[in-house]
Amino acid sequence: MSKTRNNHYVPQWHQEEFFEENRNVLAYLDLTPEQKVLADGRTITFNAFEHRPTSLSFMQRDLYSTFFGASVNDEIERKMFGDIDRAGSQAVRAFHGDDVSEWHRHFQTLFQYVDIQKIRTPKGLDWLRRHYPNPSQNELMFEMQGIRALHCTIWTEGVREIVSAEDSDVKFILSDHPVTVYNHACPPDTPLCAYPDDPSIALKASQTIFPLSRNYCLILSNLEYAQNPSTKPLEKRTFARNFRQSMVRTDAFIRTRKFRPFEVLRVNRIIKARAKRYVAAGRREWLFPEDQSSEPWEEIAPTLLPPKEELWHFGGEMYAKFADGRVYYQDQFGRTEKERDFLFKERPGPASSKHLCGCGSGRAFGECCEKKPTSLRPSWNELSIRERNIRLYIGITKILGLENAKDWTEVRRGITDDKIRDVYFLYQALWPLETDLPNLLPKPDGEPRTVFTGLIHPTTIAQIAFAGALYFGTVLMQHPFLHAGTVQPKFSPVANPSAYRQEFLKDILVFLKLFPLIDLGYISLFPDPCIFDAHLQRQMFRMAELRNTQNPLYDRMEHERLEKLAEEDTKRMILSFPDRVLRNQLLKFKPDMDDALLDQTIAYIQRSKESDPLAILQAADSVPGQGPEAGLLNLMKMTPNFEIAIYLAQLTGSSVLTDSAYRWREIQNAILTKRARLPNLSSKFNSATFKVPTTIAEVVDLLAEGTTATYPILLADICKYLLKTNSGGHQKPNVEDNLAARFSRLHSGAQTALERKVNGPLSTQITAAFPSGGVQHNNVNRLLLMSGSEHHLSSVPMAFRITHTL
Repeated sequence: MSKTRNNHYVPQWHQEEFFEENRNVLAYLDLTPEQKVLADGRTITFNAFEHRPTSLSFMQRDLYSTFFGASVNDEIERKMFGDIDRAGSQAVRAFHGDDVSEWHRHFQTLFQYVDIQKIRTPKGLDWLRRHYPNPSQNELMFEMQGIRALHCTIWTEGVREIVSAEDSDVKFILSDHPVTVYNHACPPDTPLCAYPDDPSIALKASQTIFPLSRNYCLILSNLEYAQNPSTKPLEKRTFARNFRQSMVRTDAFIRTRKFRPFEVLRVNRIIKARAKRYVAAGRREWLFPEDQSSEPWEEIAPTLLPPKEELWHFGGEMYAKFADGRVYYQDQFGRTEKERDFLFKERPGPASSKHLCGCGSGRAFGECCEKKPTSLRPSWNELSIRERNIRLYIGITKILGLENAKDWTEVRRGITDDKIRDVYFLYQALWPLETDLPNLLPKPDGEPRTVFTGLIHPTTIAQIAFAGALYFGTVLMQHPFLHAGTVQPKFSPVANPSAYRQEFLKDILVFLKLFPLIDLGYISLFPDPCIFDAHLQRQMFRMAELRNTQNPLYDRMEHERLEKLAEEDTKRMILSFPDRVLRNQLLKFKPDMDDALLDQTIAYIQRSKESDPLAILQAADSVPGQGPEAGLLNLMKMTPNFEIAIYLAQLTGSSVLTDSAYRWREIQNAILTKRARLPNLSSKFNSATFKVPTTIAEVVDLLAEGTTATYPILLADICKYLLKTNSGGHQKPNVEDNLAARFSRLHSGAQTALERKVNGPLSTQITAAFPSGGVQHNNVNRLLLMSGSEHHLSSVPMAFRITHTL
């Protein structure tokens, strides 16, 4: 069978929809015709215009071909696009007519076809290619398939209109990038429109234009903009989340407007302005709309706005009752929960440099967000991650009576199932399942920060947190608390708090140990991102499963460390059994024990439990209806996993910090090239010893005095240098030598001062990796695209491993 290597990125059947009657060719215009320099220095330009059949239009050789050695594979063109185009042709033609039953049948297919048409063109593939470091053709084709249906949710939740040019003597044109995005605040010469970019469809005023044929054009508008055209055009629409389930009316299309010639010309002008190279039409004169439509870009906007009187078809709240009695709720933005007013705050007016920053960091505006563009600021409209953690701390203090308790032993004695339930319920209330977590996280703004990925356990976390705050700036760390809204009731800490007695102590102790640094902004304790994005979670599990199958990891020392912690937690769980159960177990172990010895042993166990801050002080039968058979959950939290850690680091412009040999091996496997940057600095850094205090009070004092403040500044400069060289900049030996010398000077002075100020600090080894090209995995870049991120790093510039002892 011959290979199909001439690939049509606009299907021939779609091109035929733009033929004039009794014609079988298109008027075809090359916007950048080829040129040739003659021997005498003159430049000639080849003819830009011609009539072409569809077989020679919007076609490129090997655009979708994949290569395996000398073998060429055309399955993407024949099978994948063959099926898509067959279904797409039926869907497009269904929406030419007014048969509502056909709309229902082809609704999903239509939007899947429009979505792939946005990606499969040369411009779309160039956009996709830009988000990966030098992808091969085979990798590019894999990623193209991986992000299919990226835009469908946001499009279908908006206002859907099909306008007609039937009564106009000017018809719609077609371009080599037929899915066109118009935003009145983004003329073609703005950065958001720099090739191969278009304004994001998630921006409020972004409208998607897709000509179905010479007579019909689909226009998709975000509801907020349709309802209020004066809304901020470059803000993201509410709940702009891709790849989620949503309920919409499949028969809701506005079909009332018949465009006049000047309106069709405006649409054609937009289509032509966003094309890469080619446009086509039924007639030659329609290919030059700018000759008759020359008004400013923003003045085109009223033409595309759907009619106000037709908006009642869209938005509003939906309720659906299922046969089992469950009721599904959804608001106009696709959210399945009501908004929680206590999580929102009024956006402050213009702030002075000395005022507290509106982002909730706790710092002054002048040293926080003042110099950052709005796009790189966390949200000012919602409680920040820090502010939510402060509210959680206040709630825990009240629920557990920490203000009046003499010590931690008294607090543990007073813990009840109701208190456990209340704390986890408060955490769940502070983090609704439809929280836009990326909107609350910091952006890549050049500030020093690191994402910690590793063991979240009260016996190990303090050293990590103290070292991170002193040496790395802000440490982003996943919250230890389980979100009750993500698990079945029998595993929920709200519905079944008794099972969480052991886990609750671990969670609380981690949080209380870290809170002083959370309050000061040095630790940002965020929830698991997968809580809020089921698609992200599914993709992460799939990627992790494939990675572990291909490259299973084992490290003896790491295994022993985790096993030791698990054994200690299991021992605590066993000792939490009621006295009667412990007596039975002791008698099984030593049947000849008398009552006196049994009493002494039980008393010794109770004293041991009181001296162990993680031990449960209530017996399992102290709550009616509960007993040892109910069981206690004992979780080992190695979070976030590799994919989510790298995802967060790229999303926030961070390095990665880990204490796990497993995770370090995964990071090493994701280094793009084995060639290291900054060898001199790396050698000095990896041979150095870093001192870490053992108490939170000492850490807070050192931070207040600025004893180690030069480390994060240096790491921020290293990061900037690596980002520049990894993106094609030249290495500069003098800059690299300067960075290494700076480290030697500051390290000597800071460690001497720290030794003098701190009583018995721990000595810690921190291993650095400054790889050429950074730490990167295509799976993570795909996750970032799927999540709608518009500001992230293409790779993680550096990673660190901290080695400590239990």
